[in-house]
Amino acid sequence: MFDTIIRFFQEGGNFMLPIAIVLTIGLAIALERALYLFKVSRQNGKAIAAINPLLQNLEFNNIASLTEKSAITTIFQAGINRMEHTRRREEIEHAMEEEVMETLPQLEKRTQYLATLANISTLLGLLGTIIGLIAAFSAVANADPAEKASLLSQSISVAMNTTAFGLIAAIPLLVCHAVLQTKTSEIITNLETAGVKFLNIIAKNNVPSKIETK
Repeated sequence: MFDTIIRFFQEGGNFMLPIAIVLTIGLAIALERALYLFKVSRQNGKAIAAINPLLQNLEFNNIASLTEKSAITTIFQAGINRMEHTRRREEIEHAMEEEVMETLPQLEKRTQYLATLANISTLLGLLGTIIGLIAAFSAVANADPAEKASLLSQSISVAMNTTAFGLIAAIPLLVCHAVLQTKTSEIITNLETAGVKFLNIIAKNNVPSKIETK
């Protein structure tokens, strides 16, 4: 198996190494992003489990004093801090949205590179094939007529290895991009849903005016 892989790389030409580098970079980014997103998701899940009972009992001071680091906690604390200065739902919502907007770049960071790297690997594969075909036709131009057919078919087969490897690199990168985007959208939806529930609870119980009265 190892010998087959080595021979595949050797027959593919000079463009095999750049494609391999692109694939390695893409997989490293995908692994780092996956670990980060699942960490954030786990942190948010723990935070929601801790906050929900406090929220139902309107224990906002306890929520504000939570030290567990998570995006959910930060967003809720931003809303609670704004509640101390205003009773308007819109201003509380804006404070929470501001925290969401600060969280988004961290969630989406580097994920968009995966689609770009997938396109680059595909294009490198095609470029390698085209250059290989040009070299193949140039080589058979002065070859013996009896050998032209076999020499040309062999050269084309070698050139096609680059396209194949480009696609082999592009497909998993696109799959990783789709999975990470789905996970990012899920986290963002959970943040927005938690924020809406928080706003509905304080509106239902007229919490800002109670705090202001105190």
